[in-house]
Amino acid sequence: MRIAAVETIPVRVPIKPSLAIRSGRGGVHDTSPFLLVKVHTDEGLVGLGEASCTPRWSGEDQVSAAHFINGYFAPALVGRDPTPVGDAVQAAFALVAGNEFTKAAVEMALWDLAGKAAGKPVYELLGGKVRESVMTKWSISGSTPAEAAEIARGAKARGYRAMKVKVGLGVDDDVARVAAVREALGSEIKLGVDANGGWIDSATATAAVERLKAFQIAFVEQPVWAGDPEEMAAVRRSTGVPVIADESIYSLADARQLARAGACDVFSVYIGKSGGIGPAKAIADFADTRGIACTVGSNLELGVGAAAMLHLAIAHRGITPDDYPCDIIGPLYYEDEILTTPLALEGGRAAPSDRPGLGVELDEAKVEKYRVR
Repeated sequence: MRIAAVETIPVRVPIKPSLAIRSGRGGVHDTSPFLLVKVHTDEGLVGLGEASCTPRWSGEDQVSAAHFINGYFAPALVGRDPTPVGDAVQAAFALVAGNEFTKAAVEMALWDLAGKAAGKPVYELLGGKVRESVMTKWSISGSTPAEAAEIARGAKARGYRAMKVKVGLGVDDDVARVAAVREALGSEIKLGVDANGGWIDSATATAAVERLKAFQIAFVEQPVWAGDPEEMAAVRRSTGVPVIADESIYSLADARQLARAGACDVFSVYIGKSGGIGPAKAIADFADTRGIACTVGSNLELGVGAAAMLHLAIAHRGITPDDYPCDIIGPLYYEDEILTTPLALEGGRAAPSDRPGLGVELDEAKVEKYRVR
């Protein structure tokens, strides 16, 4: 089997207005551009991938992603055997530095092909299931306390038993929002907070977390901005609340630096920001050797990206969703679904398909509907 062509399709699916994300990163995330990738083979198999093209998160957009895929990666891949995946990506990705979300889209498409060629779901290629489903949490954005409480009640009614509240938007406002959510949920729901690096320094973050402890928070995610692990380590030492690193960790090198600094208890692993399933697995492998837990974070992926996340989460012991539930909920944020069969995501537990590859199929009519011309 040889790669015959690589196709890129820019799409933009609207986010439900009530679920627009307001976070400590600043601004409002109310739309998500993506680049879908199809890797075609001479035997008729097609691998699917997806790149998040929101510059605020990825530093990449649909134009840059398509440019690097069509101009660099596709020429290096056409004519090659797509398996093993590592050999194919090494040949292509050495041509371009960075652009991890773009690389992840191509890499997950190759994993999809590898699974289809073997007649196995991707999780089998990663070593097999270590759990039957993955616990997920709902994300409550930085809206007013009343709006946040309403979102929380709705998520609880749909079966979610873990949630996080966006903070980092002003400590008094943060406290009011978390207080309203905790009151709405009662004491039995696991509740954490996600600052997205929005607290300006460790002193501010520590003071905020101390106030938020009154609401039984289970973790604090990215309390200070990325780039200074010592600042995050100071929050961890001072508060005693488990710290999740998110914006601080893209690569295995980042993971090693965070571990040396004692900066966090948990890595939030993304397939997109690490450059693919393989690099994300390498981070989780490293974490497992250092006694650091892992969860799976989200850029509000569509169905293809979310499927890739599920295959990794279901197959890796270092990912610990029952302790730190995953953010594999992206497709639920959108007004429409681009897969023929939606992923099993509702109710606070998620699982991938058992079909070969990533186990997903695009609804081509929906893809055309949301294609960016």
